[in-house]
Amino acid sequence: MGENRARRALDAGRRRFCLASCLSGFAAAAAGGVASFLGVTPLWAEGASMGKAFPVSSPESGGLASGAYDSASGSPDTALLAGASPAQNGGGDTDEQRIADLVTGNHILFDQGVVDGFGHISARCVKNPAHFWLSQSRAPGMVSKDDIMEFNEDSEAVDAHGRLLYGERFIHGEIYRARPDVISVAHSHAPGVIPFGVTGVALRPVIHTAGFLPPVTPIFEIREIAGEDNGILVKSNKLGAGLAKVLGKSPVVLMRGHGDTVVGSSVKVAVYRSIYTQLNAQIQAESLMLGQGKVVYLNSMESAKVNAINETGGVERVWQIWKARANANLAVLKGS
Repeated sequence: MGENRARRALDAGRRRFCLASCLSGFAAAAAGGVASFLGVTPLWAEGASMGKAFPVSSPESGGLASGAYDSASGSPDTALLAGASPAQNGGGDTDEQRIADLVTGNHILFDQGVVDGFGHISARCVKNPAHFWLSQSRAPGMVSKDDIMEFNEDSEAVDAHGRLLYGERFIHGEIYRARPDVISVAHSHAPGVIPFGVTGVALRPVIHTAGFLPPVTPIFEIREIAGEDNGILVKSNKLGAGLAKVLGKSPVVLMRGHGDTVVGSSVKVAVYRSIYTQLNAQIQAESLMLGQGKVVYLNSMESAKVNAINETGGVERVWQIWKARANANLAVLKGS
């Protein structure tokens, strides 16, 4: 009977999440119309393109001065945006620990609704930093230690043993190549973020737990590399390198009509940022609707200071409860 109650609670939670995501997505899309009604020029109409930050508001309005962040050069607070060190957040000083965190991270991202049957997270190898760990092609909620494989700098499996590989593994390899500071990369199709990659409404930090977000989150437009006739997916080193270039020194890059990619100084930080990027997107969309386009965002000082607190002690705190919940819910699913 207890198992049935747990299963019903899990199903109810899934339904609530899906409803919230749908409503948030509608809100973000509608926000573009609100902005137009209010006489605000859509950001895409101001010449924003791949690798360039959208213009943002002045400090007086609760935002940052235009140009305070650029995806190619990074912000003055690059060290804080990179997150706390792996040692501080339990990212792992050994490959064994990083692999264990990868398995847990996959389960948490699924349980929190950031990924479903698609999406993946990786970790840089400790012994060979040019290589990285990533699961074989498997739904994140079902990943086990035996699924984790080693990949080289060109995103090819060291020894695949005939196992199927993720088609978008190049996202991970090219970001590790371009960003020596990155220890973990997470890619998802989080529904809450997608409207901000297709409407010209910029994703910006509005909640304190998303203080890691840049003043304006960069957007990867695959058409600028692959042309109009493309498959949307990042399935080559060339496309992965293009994505890494747009990411620049940002912790997050949106992918038009696709999702987002998040990086961190540990698996735990990457998971934390993935979850709160999605939550920030949902709350920002709702705020845009409620405020008729007028929203007070975190300024650079607020973002930097609160993020320093969150990513030194807060990450481990939420990781433990996320892990316990994921383990309990997955046990119910596997037992059904």
